Amino acid sequence: MNLLEDIEFKIEDCATLDEKVELINSIKLLMHSLSPFSTEPVDCVLWIKNTLVHSNDYNPNSVAPPEMELLHHSIASDGYTQPIVTMPTDEGTREVIDGFHRHRVGKECADIQSRVHGYLPVVQIRQSQEDRSDRMAATIRHNRARGKHKVDAMSDIVVELKRRFWSDDKIAKELGMEADEVLRLAQITGLASAFADRDFSEAWEANSFTGDDNEMELIVEN
Repeated sequence: MNLLEDIEFKIEDCATLDEKVELINSIKLLMHSLSPFSTEPVDCVLWIKNTLVHSNDYNPNSVAPPEMELLHHSIASDGYTQPIVTMPTDEGTREVIDGFHRHRVGKECADIQSRVHGYLPVVQIRQSQEDRSDRMAATIRHNRARGKHKVDAMSDIVVELKRRFWSDDKIAKELGMEADEVLRLAQITGLASAFADRDFSEAWEANSFTGDDNEMELIVEN
């Protein structure tokens, strides 16, 4: 019996579906550790129980009901063609970095949930990206070219990154934004947070100020 036949025999010999999935995942992880593509998350797609996969608390991407219906139709017709990007947690679960809506379809749509036996296809983000700031940036990068972002949620992320001592330049680079977009998003949450790393002049330009705060022009020195 050659190696492939031996692997096939061991998989078919599993008593339950869960045992079979666990064995297949173990084989994939071993292959991934030896693979010349081991630095690429997509090299190792695992099937994880959907009860162990949960959303993050900062995703700013929103999908309208018609788009969710189309996503469901796509997965129903074409199957899962993109895994859900996750990171492991200390509790033994997986937090979604990208693919929140694909994860929802697999959990909430009975036909899909039944077809994939209550599992979800996931990949694990690189360990270098597991810090919360890096995870948030990764989510934005994955989502920014598609869908719509909730402005308030994007603003919250920008402000949190600034509080974690990310400069405007780093935020712009990592999130694919222009510098003025970073400032606008930070302004939504408050001017103090928006300009925390800027130097201010001693003067306010208020030549036409009539009492409305929105009419004041703030001079910022770069």
